[in-house]
Amino acid sequence: MPAKRHAASTASAAPASPTPNTPTPLSKSLSSGPATLKSNASAVEIAQLVWEQYLSSTPQRTLLLDAFMAFLVLVGGLQFLYCALAGNYPFNAFLSGFSAAVGQFVLTASLRMQTSEPTGQSKPSSKGKNARFAEEPEEQGAVTASHERAFADYIFGSLILHFFCVNFIN
Repeated sequence: MPAKRHAASTASAAPASPTPNTPTPLSKSLSSGPATLKSNASAVEIAQLVWEQYLSSTPQRTLLLDAFMAFLVLVGGLQFLYCALAGNYPFNAFLSGFSAAVGQFVLTASLRMQTSEPTGQSKPSSKGKNARFAEEPEEQGAVTASHERAFADYIFGSLILHFFCVNFIN
């Protein structure tokens, strides 16, 4: 603040350029790596940093799956809200629609888990009586399904889910 008072008291015609002298809670630097938070950051600043990190580090395919999962949560919530407010006369239709939304959410979450790229972080080691089993080399040779296989399983599971939901309506 003293710089602004000083700039206002001078008779120069040039406008004072705002120079932030106080550090912001989000200290970002392109060369120093990811943004960090100060210890006294507010909840809004934390949420903003998490959202920015999510958008910058998540692949486009995973973002699309997350958007579809958010849509499924919205559809399921609207169906439940409609059933609670307007009644549930065709109860089979409500159960079928709601279970289709929940089932598709579960299938999409499974597809997201199978197709997400690992972040490079190591698994947390278990501490306890089974700790030695977590470090055995047989987990290193585990075969993972390809993205095409995971998507084919997703389509097959979705077809079966919707077949049962349509048949449940009557």
